[in-house]
Amino acid sequence: MIINSTELQNNFGKYLMLAAHEDIIITRNGTEIAKLTAIIEPLAEKINLTDMVYEKSSEYSYDGRRATFEEFLQLQRESEERYEYIDGEIYWLASPKTAHQYALTELFGIFYNFFQGKHCTPMVAPYDIELKRTPENINMVQPDIMIICDLEEKLNEDDYYKGVPSLVVEILSKSTRRKDLIKKLDLYMSCGVGEYWIVNPDNKEVTVYFFENQNFSKNATYKNNEAAQSYLFEGLSAEIGRIFRV
Repeated sequence: MIINSTELQNNFGKYLMLAAHEDIIITRNGTEIAKLTAIIEPLAEKINLTDMVYEKSSEYSYDGRRATFEEFLQLQRESEERYEYIDGEIYWLASPKTAHQYALTELFGIFYNFFQGKHCTPMVAPYDIELKRTPENINMVQPDIMIICDLEEKLNEDDYYKGVPSLVVEILSKSTRRKDLIKKLDLYMSCGVGEYWIVNPDNKEVTVYFFENQNFSKNATYKNNEAAQSYLFEGLSAEIGRIFRV
């Protein structure tokens, strides 16, 4: 990730956390001057890269340049496949495996029951969420689960939601791990999502990140006989043993 020195100064805590996942290159007046890197082995390096199947983004390189949002929308219209668009990169979404779908079903059931009769609404993928870093930098993602608290107010005339979910959940797989841990973590935090749950079927853990003012505030990881707890919604919890297959 490359940022300028002003951005680092204004959001040091955010980039200190992100440096645990990948190196942060700092520039001044367009020139690289420093690198923020983790002392411990970065999380991304702990992943067995030889076993990882990356999302098919290079297939849509558009003559070696990043795709525009309009080009992404055209691809989406012309294909029956599912895609996400993050910072100019297009990612093909592979069909999920059983462990992924088991965790998705169990967790959505917990959320659905909790929010019955409440103002917020749980939604499940595929469901496009449009997130804007700036008016020009538009991204389109499909979180596995979303908690939306302004659904009726943010529906456009074509019945598409144009707001920002309060809580999002991503269930890791080998093909999405790096994107979910790094790119989406930064995207959700930067665009106003309040809470981000990362569900890992491989090690049967759930990590909950709480964001305030588009920056890291709190986080916790739950495993074994524990129950993942929401910072944002009091009383919302999910027993780890229920989410994952034995």
